[in-house]
Amino acid sequence: MRLDLTTLNLVLAIEQTRSITRGAEREHLALAAASKRISDLESRLGVQLFERRARGVEPTEACRALVRHIRSLNASLHALESEVVEFARGIKGHLRIAANAGSIAECLPADLVAFSQGHPQIRISLEDVTSAEAQAAVAEGRADVGVFTPPLLDNRLQTWNYRQGRLAVLVPSRHPLAQREAVSFDDLLAYDLIGLHAGASAQELMREQALARGRTLNARLQVRGFDAIAQLVEAGLGVAVLPQGPADRFAQVFEVKTLKLDESWAQRDYVLGVARQERLPMVVQRFVEALCPQS
Repeated sequence: MRLDLTTLNLVLAIEQTRSITRGAEREHLALAAASKRISDLESRLGVQLFERRARGVEPTEACRALVRHIRSLNASLHALESEVVEFARGIKGHLRIAANAGSIAECLPADLVAFSQGHPQIRISLEDVTSAEAQAAVAEGRADVGVFTPPLLDNRLQTWNYRQGRLAVLVPSRHPLAQREAVSFDDLLAYDLIGLHAGASAQELMREQALARGRTLNARLQVRGFDAIAQLVEAGLGVAVLPQGPADRFAQVFEVKTLKLDESWAQRDYVLGVARQERLPMVVQRFVEALCPQS
């Protein structure tokens, strides 16, 4: 049975948009042609892929299984392009990395510089996402490598220990806690907290710790970016928990002070993850070996 890429990508587009019309538009197909492609594919496979609803379509379990294979196929095709096609441009690979904000702020840049210097013909793209988003991007083939903090949410990933980091507390220089060198999480719960957007690993960790104590997290402000957090802390709008590296740098620039967060969970691991496969693409293998020599 032959399955063409246009039809498979159409299935993926419809599954993502929940609409045959929008899926056809995304793949630049006429609606009638798109409907016929789906109908013919369902006949050839002997299964129904979409349940028609009043406001669109809903993928069936058979469709979800097919979509997983389509994503895997697209990831393989991307690897083909990266390792073969780009030789014509003098580039020996394209590495797509999805990493959480903490790893980018604490440890990843220096390693990317070293890797780029050792492999100047490999093009790197880096996306700043949450840990959960990084894992999903790798599992679904939208990224080659993920850098994130546990827990592991998808067993389709293979992981290696990368680096260790630590969470610290940032308070205004004239805050009541600023006279101390270390604080507990219980100390912080009495104050408004400024944090990253929902889904960020540190934010979710604090929410879980507050719930475990039967307390509510006073998340007064949630923003994107550590710089914004530091400026809001300096303005006296609250205190913040963020990675030690950027916290120490901000203490040199803003009227804020870094305190030790005296909690066992403040020590956290960064891991590197790739999709489980029999053999890693050469570019990915070199990156893993460079960042995780013990692998």
